[in-house]
Parts: sequence; C-alpha cells; structure tokens
Amino acid sequence: MNIRAKMYVTSVSKAGETENINLSAVCSGSEENKQFAKYTPCASVNISIDNPSAQGVLTQGKEFYVDFIPA
Repeated sequence: MNIRAKMYVTSVSKAGETENINLSAVCSGSEENKQFAKYTPCASVNISIDNPSAQGVLTQGKEFYVDFIPA
C-alpha cells in the first residue's frame, strides 16, 4: 500500500555543507489540506541534504506531497 502525506516545511537550517529540513503535516488552509489533516493529523519528517543540487528546493513555508512507497 502506498501512502501520500501533504506536508509543509517548518524550518530550514545549514550546518556546514549540510542543509537540514523539518516538515510537518498540513493542518489548515485549503479544503485539500483539511482533508489530509483529517486522516493524518500529526506527522513530522527531518531530512539532511548534502547534495548541493538538491539544496534550496524545500523552502520554508512551502507545501509538498510526500509519498511513502514500499522499496
């Protein structure tokens, strides 16, 4: 089973060459966000990115779909 979450970037920080990203589940705003919050009221993800070409993509305050697909 695949799971899709909708999350927003709560913070972005740098530690040396690493970019640290924190995301939380959306909880308000659009009707779509309210539907996601109904089924996933609480979630958080922390990501550290060392790849320079991937840094700067996840910006604070932006919303993203996060897919969990079995590997």
